[in-house]
Amino acid sequence: MVQPPAGGKLPHDGLRPARLTIGVISAGRVGTALGAALERSDHVVAACSAVSAASRRRAQRWLPDTAVLPVDEVPARAELLLLAVPDAELPALVRGLAATSVVRPNTIVAHTSGANGIAVLEPLTEQGALPLAIHPAMTFAGTDEDVDRLRGTCFGITAADEIGYAIAQSLVLEIGGEPFRVREDARTLYHAALAHASNHLVTLVLDAAEALRGALWGQELLGQQPIDDTPGGVAERIIGPLARASLENALQRGQAALTGPVARGDAAAVAGHLQALAEVDPDVAQAYRTNARRTAQRADAPQEVLDALAEAGQG
Repeated sequence: MVQPPAGGKLPHDGLRPARLTIGVISAGRVGTALGAALERSDHVVAACSAVSAASRRRAQRWLPDTAVLPVDEVPARAELLLLAVPDAELPALVRGLAATSVVRPNTIVAHTSGANGIAVLEPLTEQGALPLAIHPAMTFAGTDEDVDRLRGTCFGITAADEIGYAIAQSLVLEIGGEPFRVREDARTLYHAALAHASNHLVTLVLDAAEALRGALWGQELLGQQPIDDTPGGVAERIIGPLARASLENALQRGQAALTGPVARGDAAAVAGHLQALAEVDPDVAQAYRTNARRTAQRADAPQEVLDALAEAGQG
């Protein structure tokens, strides 16, 4: 059994966990946001690594009292070692830490990768670390809002045993998040679902804004400035309330939230949309076609709509 971290007790019976000394590798957007949130909960981020100039600026802003050290010196100061590096860099980082034996036995080692469970931490687990996967289901922009958004964010956690789950749950609850379990063998599917919801939503909204700017280009709208391609302009202000309402309707009403020409079976409108979009950007038209096909399947749209999509695709 993994022993409690040095100087503290494992959480049990609803008690607050012991205050932990934390090391963060590295001071990217996720690492600094989580580090700042944990410090608000009275933990201490004693050390972090920050290689790039941007990381050093983030550490100075959000973790001003934290020592910035080389990667191999951070673990010595940590009861909880937080590995907040990109997914692709995590395996090599873990192997390097294990090869140099810089992580002390009984250290809680948690990574923030969505796609990985605790198997990736096996080299450190074999040396006596307690492995955790604690992934915030949130996007990080490197702004002041990142820390505040963690309150209310859901965190996908994977652990080796109930002790690990208790520690992860306590840490998440302390910063105001909502913990939920993800099986080791389901991490990839879990991550794919989140990427589909977040990353592709951004692409869809930006494509829609680009098309709308094409429709309004050069126009003055009731005394406003002419349409341009500046983010946060008129196109985004038009789309914003609609997109937010659609998202809320989808989350609250499910399938009943579908509206528009595909759901209504208006094949002529769909064909017109594809032609107009193709004149602005064929790639946007293709994206619309792909999403319209999936929408037609969900809405059980009439064959006329599917035929219009197929004919546009062949043209």
